[in-house]
Amino acid sequence: MVQYILRMAWGQGARKPILGLLFRAQQQAARGYSSSAFETRLLATPVPQNDMFHRRFSSQVSSSEQMNLIKQLRERTSAPIKDVKASLVSCNWDIEVAQKDLRKRGVVLAAKKSSRTAAEGLLAIAQDEKRAAVIELNCETDFVARNDVFQYLASSVAKMALSAQGPGQLFLPFDPEYLENMSINLDHPKLSGETTVQSAVTEVAAMVGENVKLRRGFILSTTAHGVVSSYLHTCPQPGLGRIAGLVTLEAEDSSASLDALEAVGSSIAMHIVATKPLFLSKELVFPAAIENEREILRTQAESSGKSQMAMDKMVEGRLRKYFEEVVLMEQKYVLNDSTNIKTVLNDLSKEVGSKVTIGNFFRMQVGEGIERPEADDESEPVAHSA
Repeated sequence: MVQYILRMAWGQGARKPILGLLFRAQQQAARGYSSSAFETRLLATPVPQNDMFHRRFSSQVSSSEQMNLIKQLRERTSAPIKDVKASLVSCNWDIEVAQKDLRKRGVVLAAKKSSRTAAEGLLAIAQDEKRAAVIELNCETDFVARNDVFQYLASSVAKMALSAQGPGQLFLPFDPEYLENMSINLDHPKLSGETTVQSAVTEVAAMVGENVKLRRGFILSTTAHGVVSSYLHTCPQPGLGRIAGLVTLEAEDSSASLDALEAVGSSIAMHIVATKPLFLSKELVFPAAIENEREILRTQAESSGKSQMAMDKMVEGRLRKYFEEVVLMEQKYVLNDSTNIKTVLNDLSKEVGSKVTIGNFFRMQVGEGIERPEADDESEPVAHSA
């Protein structure tokens, strides 16, 4: 009987229960209880699961085993080490249970961090011959933007956006709500299975310990005989970057070489990233913008003290300079500043034997328009069409 009781009471943390059980055993024997009857009552007596008991059990995991479990769970989830260790300790170093616990903790923490400013991140582009989709996925630090899971999610969302958009508008901006509830199939060692876009974003936020959010997206396409070209600046891997330039080139003749259009289109997309044009042609500049600029230039000219005719020439000359700065067709080509984009297109038209025009163009930068402590002077993205 005593041996049975000792087997039922584990560790030093159960000394008081053992003494209590022995005392009860003596009382039961004095009252004439049988051994089997006492064992039945004993099995129904719970052994207190106090903190000392748990610590005794956890201490059976050696330091080297603990480090190995921390490493394994960290590799599985990419969660911060302190959170990984906390989950393992609370789950008595059971890695499977700890992984589930970590995901639950992460969802809660991600919700708490959703109000924090996320102005870093990446742009991801997915494209085919006629369309391109670009999305912006934000995080709090550029360190997380270099995380492979974060980059994988950005690329996957861009590909899904491209496949989800059927024939329609040539330029389509969309908010996160457009994609959040769509299903996405992920295949990454740390992020796999079918889920919604919003759930995937939340899970990555839990992994990296930062606010992660899908901010916006755009789709650019062409229905004519032409191409959609793109360029990404600060590119950690193909299809990802911090600044994107996109342009559509279209040829009137359906037999024109698309390879030539693609080569020049990529260079013009890079030019767009570098020069930040606001308008495609002078005819598309808002009249209010021209009048506002003319008024500023006139005020500057009046301070020169020259004649009215001289001042008018100064204003018109500086206005031409303004057009060269903000109008794509009038800008000096970054690869050859002795010519402009209009001339580049004329030369391309001669090469392919058909008139080539720019249908749309677009420039986008991570974090533009987001208020942050040390915000850069960045303008909102603008799309432009002929």
